[in-house]
Amino acid sequence: MGQVSASSSVLIDAAPDKVLAAVADYTTVRPKILSEHYRDYQVLEGGQGAGTVAAWKLQATKTRVRDVKANVDVAGHTVIEKDANSSMVTNWTVAPAGSGSSVTVKTSWQGAGGIGGFFEKTFAPLGLKKIQGEVLANLKKAVESSS
Repeated sequence: MGQVSASSSVLIDAAPDKVLAAVADYTTVRPKILSEHYRDYQVLEGGQGAGTVAAWKLQATKTRVRDVKANVDVAGHTVIEKDANSSMVTNWTVAPAGSGSSVTVKTSWQGAGGIGGFFEKTFAPLGLKKIQGEVLANLKKAVESSS
């Protein structure tokens, strides 16, 4: 089993504190920015930053659905989602970039072994980057339109 990961970034014309608050808002902002790959999204506990527990189904491909129960923590300028149902961890890191911010989302997990693991490590990051790109584009629109 090897580690599989995918990472995507976007520049947002807003202050880092505002962007970080939007990323950590699982009640209002998150449902608005999720792509069509997410189903049954719900906040189970909290809703703002550390201590939040949210659940959803991620339809990565026609046949691949991941049932996610994310426990949220915040460390500095990074919102961390740890899936209670798997080894998947997603980090949302917000950093200053010129007069605005950059947001990088990185998801990683322990992949399968053998030939299935080879295909997972080769193709899963490509699909996940597409999904991340859509969510980040939606985040950019949501944050910049509320300025």
